[in-house]
Amino acid sequence: MNDTQTGQLPVFPATAPEVFSDPTATKTLFEPVLSQLARLVEVHDDQLAHPTPCQTWVVSDLRRHILAWLQFFAAALNDPAGAAKRLDPDSWDLGPHQLPTGIVRQAAADIESAIDAGAAGGLIVMSQARMAGDAVLAMALGEYLVHGWDLAVSTGRSWEAADAATEPALAFLRSTIAPEYREADGGFFDEEVLAPPRATAFERLLCFAGRHPDWTPSDPAT
Repeated sequence: MNDTQTGQLPVFPATAPEVFSDPTATKTLFEPVLSQLARLVEVHDDQLAHPTPCQTWVVSDLRRHILAWLQFFAAALNDPAGAAKRLDPDSWDLGPHQLPTGIVRQAAADIESAIDAGAAGGLIVMSQARMAGDAVLAMALGEYLVHGWDLAVSTGRSWEAADAATEPALAFLRSTIAPEYREADGGFFDEEVLAPPRATAFERLLCFAGRHPDWTPSDPAT
């Protein structure tokens, strides 16, 4: 994409919490999330067809989505102008010799490098628009907080989410995600669920993303 084409792309209106303008703080938010994710993407073959909290996805679909978009985010943050060709997250699939854990670890390292290089301070070319770099980081953090939990509960494993990461991610999503961005056939944003009275910050994030915090693989996908 050349400079003229880049300049013609609309800017998606999104404002991230201040923490995402601090490189050290942002890396501290991402590290435990992506570290856990690197462990969780190694899935037993007999779990690939298990249901997930995403309406129409089984575990193999969810993992493919996680890995594809994580690579896309990492590439976008390191190439803000979109000069290089990027993978298409909708058509990408895991190759026979690719290690899921390796993909996550490489993307985590690339995201950290982009943060250090000042990605938060500029505009990032995404799919059909540009977005402020700190907003891209906030969106990515919210994506992997929720999808990490999706994958964990679908495969019977644990997921830890600190309030320090959850609260700014939820604040960003609440200020950015309009009702028309919610999908009816799976994905990140299903219809919002009413949070229980004493919900934790992470439970509120799950409910905002359309999850039932007490979901188990024996439940119908919601």
